[in-house]
Amino acid sequence: MPRMTARSRHEEHRAATPLELFFDLCFVVAVAQAGARLVHSLAEGHLGAGLAGYAAVFFAIWWAWMNFTWFASAYDSDDALYRVVTLVQITGVLILAAGVPRAFDDSDFTVCVIGYIVMRLALTSQWLRAARNAADPGERRMALLYAAGLVVCQLGWVGLLFVPAGTARSWVFVVLAAAEVAVPVIAERGAQSTWHPHHIAERYGLFTLIVLGETVAAATVAVQEALDEHEALGELLPIAGGGLLIVFAAWWIYFAVPIAGHLRSNSQAFAWGYGHFVILGSAAAIGAGMEVAVEQAVGKAHISTAAASAAVTVPAALFLLTVWALHSRHFKRTLAQQLVLPVAAVAILACTFAGHGAVLAAGLVAAATVAAGVALSSRGPEGTGPRVDAHG
Repeated sequence: MPRMTARSRHEEHRAATPLELFFDLCFVVAVAQAGARLVHSLAEGHLGAGLAGYAAVFFAIWWAWMNFTWFASAYDSDDALYRVVTLVQITGVLILAAGVPRAFDDSDFTVCVIGYIVMRLALTSQWLRAARNAADPGERRMALLYAAGLVVCQLGWVGLLFVPAGTARSWVFVVLAAAEVAVPVIAERGAQSTWHPHHIAERYGLFTLIVLGETVAAATVAVQEALDEHEALGELLPIAGGGLLIVFAAWWIYFAVPIAGHLRSNSQAFAWGYGHFVILGSAAAIGAGMEVAVEQAVGKAHISTAAASAAVTVPAALFLLTVWALHSRHFKRTLAQQLVLPVAAVAILACTFAGHGAVLAAGLVAAATVAAGVALSSRGPEGTGPRVDAHG
């Protein structure tokens, strides 16, 4: 069996591999399924159930991606065995995606759990392989703790299937989710895996691009279907235009500065990585919100204009605040620069009450946010000149 040894954290020119990109693309199906179910719930006025179902399903999607991504950053050997095992994980991802509708609509996680079992069997074998070839006892202990954590948590998810649907199952889900996110913290308390800062930053950026792309695709399909059925061009153009501005601004703000230099320790990297649950979840929810706004505009959604507008403005504001907390605030040099994104988030929330033009108004605010960020950063701190920082 070929050896699997840890890669260097200081390796130069580390970039995402074609296999990693393929792995990411397979998550598009799952993200699209979660977004479609959220649209249906919000359009029917089932806010609480819709948000709870979306949070649970998106956690399952996001955490499956996280498990693979951090392991691959430290141990991607790219040999035949590694590739085959990763393809098995991809199979698990597709099974997970197939189970999203049942999990969302009926709280039936059976198919999702089966998908996780497939993924976890593959990933556990990878960690055991890493332990077998560990360079020292500390690394071996870390890899074994990861493998044990995966097995224990997976047994918990299997047990969840036997808990009656309702409040009890919801609390068990929360406990199991907390156990999942605790595994890396516990496993790496002694020795740390050699994840690569630039590679991790790129991987998260690529997944963010996929989610934003799915947002645009979902909104485009919604507008097309509405036009085919209603030809309500006047009502749909402001939503399409505003939504596009929001997505463009989201891309600009997220990618304005490189974050890899900030990821210097596990505490910084884990907080940043875990925080992306909100960034990615809100980015995907923007697309779902745009679909809801389209359905409300043509009379297919049974909610008010303000509620439909909030389906776009709330996740957009949450995206800006979370990107500010995880990214932007580390690169700001003046109070004015620090205030741009929080103030923009409040302004976008205020657009909720702008009637049928709410989404367009929010898009204009998002565009103005980017312009303000560029203008302030071009001055540099205390008027010293331009800086390479166009972050909103």
